[in-house]
Amino acid sequence: MSALWLRLLSICSPQVLEFWGTLVVQILFFWLPSLLYLSLPTLCPTFSSTHRLQPVTKLPTPSELRDCFRVVLRNQLISAIIHLSLISLSYLTGGKPVYDFSPSLPTVTKIFTDIFACLLLREVLFYYAHRLLHTPSLYTRIHKTHHRFTAPVALAAQYAHPLEHFLANTLPISIPPMALRCHVVTFWAFLALELLETSTVHSGYDFLGWARMHDEHHERFSVWYGSLGWLDWVHGTDGRGAKRVQKGGMG
Repeated sequence: MSALWLRLLSICSPQVLEFWGTLVVQILFFWLPSLLYLSLPTLCPTFSSTHRLQPVTKLPTPSELRDCFRVVLRNQLISAIIHLSLISLSYLTGGKPVYDFSPSLPTVTKIFTDIFACLLLREVLFYYAHRLLHTPSLYTRIHKTHHRFTAPVALAAQYAHPLEHFLANTLPISIPPMALRCHVVTFWAFLALELLETSTVHSGYDFLGWARMHDEHHERFSVWYGSLGWLDWVHGTDGRGAKRVQKGGMG
């Protein structure tokens, strides 16, 4: 692994590695799992019907899935253009990469501790951004797009208004490893984990209990705004406090 990393550093600039490495992670840990989840009814119909959370009658139509694909692809293209623009600007102005590109790879312990810190920071950023998007004015103008799918599918994880995709999907994942100045390999591992998690919780299948909370959010709207659940517990949006939140706002 270290030899491969040294080889990549010798033939590619940090900017090139950051852009293309991030793109590869998106393909491997978002697009492939999402397409696999969408294929389950065809590939494994019995397994699919056993683990599906919501009835077939609520699933998206082929037309809705095509629209979902177009919107997700648009959002990822916009994110890629912004990413490439920022990397190019940093390169042209002589700025340092936002991630650590040192030749020595981080230890496994370092990777895990950094990812744990990133998960906590991401939860804070995502939870409050998500709660803000559920205020009446922002919900109607922006977040309602994402809630088009009351029975979500994996691709719908990034089915959103472009502004929401940037502020609530992209930034909460990007900011923590940048703030901690993580090694870029750690960032890729964290990104892979988050993409796999979001495609799974939107998949409509209850694997390891991951999807049930967010599936309930898409069904009821006023519960489970976070990913890890601890801020939902603090604010009473973990299902048990749903009635109180609906009446009292943020809680």
